[in-house]
Amino acid sequence: MQDTEITGEITHRLPVRVRRFIAFGALALALAYLTVAWLGWDMMLDGVTSFLLFLVAIGGATIANSTGVGGGVVFLPTFEYLGSAGLVSITAAQIVGMSFIIQCFGMTTGSLNWLARIYDHQAADTGVRPAAFWRLLGIVVLTSLPALLLTQANFDAPPEAVLLWFKSLSIALGLTLLITTLISRQNSLPRLEVGTADYIALAVLGLIGGVATAFFSVGVGELVALYLFIRNFPLVTAAGVAVMASSLSVLTGVWHHILNDPQPWGMLMFLALGCTVGGAVARHFAFMLGARRLKIFASLWITLSSAYLLFLH
Repeated sequence: MQDTEITGEITHRLPVRVRRFIAFGALALALAYLTVAWLGWDMMLDGVTSFLLFLVAIGGATIANSTGVGGGVVFLPTFEYLGSAGLVSITAAQIVGMSFIIQCFGMTTGSLNWLARIYDHQAADTGVRPAAFWRLLGIVVLTSLPALLLTQANFDAPPEAVLLWFKSLSIALGLTLLITTLISRQNSLPRLEVGTADYIALAVLGLIGGVATAFFSVGVGELVALYLFIRNFPLVTAAGVAVMASSLSVLTGVWHHILNDPQPWGMLMFLALGCTVGGAVARHFAFMLGARRLKIFASLWITLSSAYLLFLH
C-alpha cells in the first residue's frame, strides 16, 4: 500500500485511506462552516464581542480536544455568564444547542488530528493497537448514540434545571479527575492491553453518557476519558476515544436543535471558527504539557469555573 509523508511535530507516514479520510473530513468541515457563515452574515456582532467569542472558542476547544474532558463543560458556563452579563443575547434554551453546534466543529477537527496520531507508528505514544482502539470506540457509540436519540425524542428538561445539573456534574467530574490524577503513580507504565471488563465498563458509560449528552451536550466523552485515564491508558488512546465519541455524539444529536430551535448564527460563525482552530492545535498542546499536567490543568479549570457559576454567580 502506498503511503504519504506528513510533516508535523514528528515526521510520519500515514496509510492512503487514512489520508483520504482526513482530507474528506476537512472538506466537509469547510463546507459546513461556509453554511454557518452564510446563515450568520446578516446577524454578525460587533468586532470586540466577536473577537472575545473567537478566543473563548479557541480556549474551550483546546482544553476539550486535549483531554476529551471539557467541551461543553467550558462553553455552557461561559455562555451563561456572557448572557447574564448582557454581553451577548442568549436564552437558556439556546445554550445547549449552541454547544452542540460548535462542538461539531471543534471535536471533529480534534478527531481528525488524533486519527493521524493513532496511525503514526513511528511515535512512541501511539497507544493501543488501532484494532483495539476502534473496538473501544465502537462499544461506546453502540450504546451512547441510541441513548442520546431516545432521550432527545422523549424528554425535554427545563433549560434552567439542565444548567444547574450540568454545573453540579462538572464539579463532580473535575474533582474526580483531579483526585485520581494526584493519587496515581506518576511513573507507572501505561496500559496497552484492553480487557473484557474495559469493554463492559465502556458500554455502560456510553449508555449513561448518551443520556447526559442529550441534556447537556457533554457527558459521553467526559465519562470515557475519566475511565480511561483512571485505568492508565496512554494519552493518545484516552483522549482519542473520548474526543471521537464526543464528535460522533454531537454530530448525531445536533439536528434536534437545528431543526427545533432558532440559533444565533451571527455568534456561531465566530465560535465555530475558534473551535476549529482549537481542535487543530489541541493535540500539540496536549503533548507539550504531558498527560499528568494536562489532567490537573483540565480538572482545576472545570471544577473552579463551574463552582464559581454555581455558588457565586
